[in-house]
Amino acid sequence: MHLIVVGLVLILIAAQPDLGTAIAIGCIALTMLCIGGVHPLQLLCVLAVGGVGVFLSLHQSPYQLSRLTSFLDFYGHQSIALVGGGTTLIGDPSGKDQTRKILSKKKIDQNISNIENTFKRFINLDKNSLIINNYDWLSNLNYIDFLREFGSKVTLNRMLTFESVKNRLDREQPLSILEFNYMLLQAYDFVHLNKNYNCILQMGGSDQWGNIVSGIDLIRRISNKKAFAITTPLITNSDGSKMGKTENGAIWLNYEEGKKEFSTHPRDFWNYWRDKTENDLVGKWMRLFTDLSLNEIREYESLEGEDVEKAKEILATKITETVHGKDSDWNSNEVYNISKDLINNGIGLLSFLSPEFLNLTKSNSESRRFVKSQAIKINGITISDEKYTLNLSDFNQEKDMEISLGKKKKIIVRIKK
Repeated sequence: MHLIVVGLVLILIAAQPDLGTAIAIGCIALTMLCIGGVHPLQLLCVLAVGGVGVFLSLHQSPYQLSRLTSFLDFYGHQSIALVGGGTTLIGDPSGKDQTRKILSKKKIDQNISNIENTFKRFINLDKNSLIINNYDWLSNLNYIDFLREFGSKVTLNRMLTFESVKNRLDREQPLSILEFNYMLLQAYDFVHLNKNYNCILQMGGSDQWGNIVSGIDLIRRISNKKAFAITTPLITNSDGSKMGKTENGAIWLNYEEGKKEFSTHPRDFWNYWRDKTENDLVGKWMRLFTDLSLNEIREYESLEGEDVEKAKEILATKITETVHGKDSDWNSNEVYNISKDLINNGIGLLSFLSPEFLNLTKSNSESRRFVKSQAIKINGITISDEKYTLNLSDFNQEKDMEISLGKKKKIIVRIKK
């Protein structure tokens, strides 16, 4: 009798689009039957009937089949990359000591195009992923209707608790109504994604925590649904400042040949992670940006002295291959083209390295310090004479000359043909 009761319960649940619950209850029931001393033959019958039931349910319901395969698929969830074509028109106050500059619509569209091209390298748009722009729905909002429906559900009291807002007010710096509206619009973005795409998890940088939580609260107040958030630590420079696209010294994921703005060559990208990574951050960046196992990372963290440089090179290689691909020319030497006339009559090494020409050093004085410390090599030969003059004899038959600055910087100077 108890087997019949359990079977009826499972059939009723399986009739709904909730096969997972039916399977879970079935497993619990089987465990209880085993503990209760049911004959093994009876258990075998239950398993057989249950197996047939699961098969028929999957066969009749594509929804349940897709849910099961989604669970088994490592990348089973739908990824939604959201670009802020609408909210960028206002400006996010998060993490800012002053009001952001308002960008033109044309500039925003250009930035979005670059961002979308970057995202395409990380998410598979042919499978189950989307790139969408919040301008598509924010631009159609009626302001009065929007305030009536959502304005009363987001309080200024909560906004004032955000660290970025408190800091601005404590310093008596202006915080415009425009920026307050940004928080409300980003919260509404989560509501829109939840309603139209069944999105229940939003991920972002730790500086976005307040905005994301506002979206979670708004979803709960409007539809009484649960939503969740995951934030990741911001990448910071050695002085602790945020390394972002609007900050000085930003490293770009994009590269376009011949373009200097918003573009970082794969070689410079690789050099950045090798040269700028502090020793105690190697393990942290490996955990965040590579697929190395934890055991491998612990081994690299245990390295000392010059061996740490090997770990940095592995870190730089892994990140660069992820961003630019294994076939990118990140390990090639940078090439500087010069005219034959420039070198014909000879040119002093110190000024050649300075911003006047190659821009490898900040000044002639810095060039002199590198020469005195024997950090400059021409074609593999250390130069210790600060009055050294470069001429055509320093170039090989292919009209190339190799200059090394320390152990890490190496370039090719080429005479244009």
